[in-house]
Amino acid sequence: MTVAEARATASARLRAAGIEGAARDADRILAAILGCEPGRLRIIGDRDLGEDPARRLDAAIAARARRQPVAQIVGYRDFHAHRFEVTRDTLDPRPETETLVEAALDLPWQSVLDLGTGTGAILISVLAARPGAAGLGTDISEPALEVARRNAARIGVRADFRRADWYAGLDGRFDLIVSNPPYIALAEMAGLSPDVREWEPHGALTDGGDGLGAYRVIAAGARDRLRPGGHVLVEIGPSQGRAVQTLFAGAGAETRLIADLDGRDRVVSARFPPFPAGAVPKSPR
Repeated sequence: MTVAEARATASARLRAAGIEGAARDADRILAAILGCEPGRLRIIGDRDLGEDPARRLDAAIAARARRQPVAQIVGYRDFHAHRFEVTRDTLDPRPETETLVEAALDLPWQSVLDLGTGTGAILISVLAARPGAAGLGTDISEPALEVARRNAARIGVRADFRRADWYAGLDGRFDLIVSNPPYIALAEMAGLSPDVREWEPHGALTDGGDGLGAYRVIAAGARDRLRPGGHVLVEIGPSQGRAVQTLFAGAGAETRLIADLDGRDRVVSARFPPFPAGAVPKSPR
């Protein structure tokens, strides 16, 4: 079987299984098996695939037909400027989250706290783009933290990672707090695609309630973990903007919405002034 024949067969199997973007997914899987980029598959199309790659491709396509995400099958996802290891213990970093990374890089900061770091994609991306900055990533999942540590080591970014339930047990203050928290309401979980619902960690997807629980905790504790004038950036679902803004405004922040490339509300930016609204700083003696 040639590479071109393998591409065609894999794509047809995924189409028959009802996979949207079947040809794209087949190419990503085959390219990962062959250790090349998907765009090169056309160039090497007349080459013999070989028995071992053919067996691996057969198993991988069967997994994708069962709706396992491509990133879990190949073991990585390209995000921002780097390639991140992905496992079933982490969310698959998505392109829309790059909106949060870009927003962070537009702000002045030298220390950052990433709550619910997962693969570490947000934290590692911003630290890689800002040499000399320091960062801490936390997660309640130790297996996820191990993935994040491996990603940081492979990419060459120095970052600290610690197991924590949001702010619990943390000390110190930061210029910036970032988070892509679980924001899907429990009632919405059944409507997710099986690729997400059946394969990604539920604790990273939903708070088990109305989808706003994490934002309540992050907003309430932000001032205690920020340096004066510090910022918080949180990813949101497209319909959550006003509700999340209200939570941060209630905690004393100035807020604004940031849209992703599709024009959907994607990030809430919250700046905490040095003093709460109405507070008057004490005069020095």
